[in-house]
Amino acid sequence: MSANTVMKTSLRNFFAHKGRMALSAVAVLLSVAFVCGTLVFTDTMNTTFDKLFAATSSDVTVSPKAARSEGSDTGRPESMPASTLTQVKRADGVKSAEGAVSSMNVTVVDADNKNMGSENGGPTIAGNWTRNDLRSMDITSGHAPRGPTEVMVDSDTADKHHLKMGDELRTIAATGDFRAKIVGIASFKVTNPGAAVVYFDTATAQRELIGRSGRFTQINVAAATGVSDTVLKKNVAASLDGPYKFQTQKETADANRKDVGSFMDVIKYAMLGFAGIAFLVGIFLIINTFSMLVAQRTREIGLMRAIGSSRKQVNRSVLVEALLLGVFGSVIGVGAGVGLAVGLMKMMSAAGMDLSTDDLTVKWTTPVVGLLLGIVVTVFAAYIPARRAGKVSPMAALRDAGTPADVRAGVVRALIGLVLTGGGGFALYTATQAAKASEGSLWLGVGIVATLIGFVVIGPLLAGGVVRVISAVLLRMFGSVGRMAERNALRNPRRTGATGAALMIGLALVACLSVVGSSMVASATSELDKSVGADFIVEGQNGLKPQAAEALKKAPYVSHVTEVKYVKTKLTTPGGTKEDEELVAATPTYAQDLRRETIAGELSAAYGKNAMSVGSEFATKNHLKVGDTMNVAFERGRTADLKIAAITSDDTTFDKGAMYIGLATAKQYVPAGQLPLNGMMFAKADSGKADQAYKALKASVASDPTVHVKDQTDYKQTLKDQIGQLLNMIYGLLALAIIVAVLGVVNTLALSVVERTREIGLMRAIGLSRRQLRRMIRLESVVIALFGALIGLGLGMGWGATAQKLLALEGLNVLEIPWPTIIGVFIGSAFVGLFAALVPAFRAGRMNVLNAIATE
Repeated sequence: MSANTVMKTSLRNFFAHKGRMALSAVAVLLSVAFVCGTLVFTDTMNTTFDKLFAATSSDVTVSPKAARSEGSDTGRPESMPASTLTQVKRADGVKSAEGAVSSMNVTVVDADNKNMGSENGGPTIAGNWTRNDLRSMDITSGHAPRGPTEVMVDSDTADKHHLKMGDELRTIAATGDFRAKIVGIASFKVTNPGAAVVYFDTATAQRELIGRSGRFTQINVAAATGVSDTVLKKNVAASLDGPYKFQTQKETADANRKDVGSFMDVIKYAMLGFAGIAFLVGIFLIINTFSMLVAQRTREIGLMRAIGSSRKQVNRSVLVEALLLGVFGSVIGVGAGVGLAVGLMKMMSAAGMDLSTDDLTVKWTTPVVGLLLGIVVTVFAAYIPARRAGKVSPMAALRDAGTPADVRAGVVRALIGLVLTGGGGFALYTATQAAKASEGSLWLGVGIVATLIGFVVIGPLLAGGVVRVISAVLLRMFGSVGRMAERNALRNPRRTGATGAALMIGLALVACLSVVGSSMVASATSELDKSVGADFIVEGQNGLKPQAAEALKKAPYVSHVTEVKYVKTKLTTPGGTKEDEELVAATPTYAQDLRRETIAGELSAAYGKNAMSVGSEFATKNHLKVGDTMNVAFERGRTADLKIAAITSDDTTFDKGAMYIGLATAKQYVPAGQLPLNGMMFAKADSGKADQAYKALKASVASDPTVHVKDQTDYKQTLKDQIGQLLNMIYGLLALAIIVAVLGVVNTLALSVVERTREIGLMRAIGLSRRQLRRMIRLESVVIALFGALIGLGLGMGWGATAQKLLALEGLNVLEIPWPTIIGVFIGSAFVGLFAALVPAFRAGRMNVLNAIATE
């Protein structure tokens, strides 16, 4: 048979089964679309940020060396004297230079005390209006602010919150609150991804944001004609002597891009990971499709072999069909991926992160990656069925369609599967015995992969036993129809196993994450009950501003309020080891509010003068004991010698590894204006006055919507909601794999109905009604779906329990199985099976009885 004949045969077979191929193509399409959509979406976000950073960066930027991109933990941005601007203007190659003030440690509210900041976590940026801002913005209404009572806002924020000229805004900064009326609205020339921006005149920005007049947070320098940014940077650096940072436009943009890039990489690789899971599930669908098509064409393939076709040609014919399927699904998938990216951008815009389709970025690598992945995965999945087709002998043309099972191959498969499953089980057990979470995580990964592959391989072996058990419980009530459904599911264990395995993968991950998430919430709740003695926990966005802290201290019905600050230091141990550590500087009542088990010494003593505590792991690592002295260099402060007064146990969830010092000690070595804001605060109600204290604390900080007072019940609910939101997002991404698995069930049933056409005709001829036939197919589908769900959920719970053992090493000691979720998913799988059987059952019921009986 010539190559041309192979191609013609492949095309004929491909279009002869176009309905079946279409379902497999949808699996390829979805997977490719998810990969391409992820790449287009993240590339578009990168383009958006790149344009923004390029537009907002001056030729050279001068800023204090201590300045951080995420803002200052003191609430006041790092600044430099205005005299620096005079020196910069004198440098060679400077066309112009201007001082700028910018702060991200602010909250802006309207007359109704509603936060004008982005709801998606984007920053609120306040500053003075400069010529450099004209690079990225145009004033479209009103004018720039000219005095202390005037403010200008960006148009996106104005549109989102229905702000108009003359509206009053209140800005809450670390230096205090101040009010101003909107006199101007400025529009971005490039896409604003979601920041809220307000502008004041220079004097107001200095006084209210920095707390001192005559200071700037940065200097924007423009190069004279013919002077490169690199040369200008050298000239400006030479003109200044002091702790300054100098960056060209490219360096500023690169630094900003790096900050955003780490966040973008997390999104990108997480989504690609779920696309990979969908591809894995799709492999089972494609293997099943081609295996069944090959089995149905056994006689045809035997005839081809009888008239001279070689094994290689038959093999190649099936692979060409797979190639056509891969190309078809991948090409449409690439287009769908671009559509998916646009859809994600619209969703993000609705959530507050504005992304314009004008920045839509489709790199040439994206369709190439999508096409290659789709085609390679499809051809790879079809290889085993193609190889099986090549083994069909010419004598098969004389037999009925269908090939007898290869008993020897089944035994080998079962042995390999049992070895893999046993090895994976041993790896999971080893993970539970690990002394460190980092060591156990490697064994956990090996165990998950090995048991997953093992269960997939022994799927046919498991199918026989599990399907019988499910049928005994579920199908017996349906009489003879139920027994036929059971036998159909058991007829080809390899096919049932592969179909169930596709569903198993997605549900195993759902079960594992559900167990981990529930255990984390239960552990944190248990630790909260055990460790937190305070009645109330107060948190704020980017720390608690001084005015909020003072208001909390004055609230009635409160016996004490604890301040907690996180102070950055460089430690030197008695042995000479240097470590960067963040110390918890708190008032002494913190020992009552957060109970910590003490291994040595007295924790209360650690809050005394020139004293501190260390965690047990740090003490063991550095051979420290009570009474030893640590050299502590405070950031933005002096160096001190602090005596270790206590060693606390690290067997905890909250403040694991924390080192405590008294707030008075921190104030002794760090100037008042350089101390960080309170990271959080605790409060204890007067005896019997909890309700009154709760209301009083809330009322005291009601003017700042970013400050949240929570009692222990509120805090537990917050933990539960945060983990729940994360899990819901993950479940949403896993839904892609489950959709592909459902397509697999649909395809298996559809091909199974075609395979059993004559049998169905005979059953109808001897009295089986259409209704009974449809019920039989639906029950078969339910059994297959429940088989996959039972194995997947059991496997996932095993993974989750092992993961919790590792989390216990980090203080999360409670294992909780979320039975309502597990049972709900199991019952839901039955409905998935019913849904998957709708079309195949309908088609089977419409078969003409005589035509079905006449089918060979």
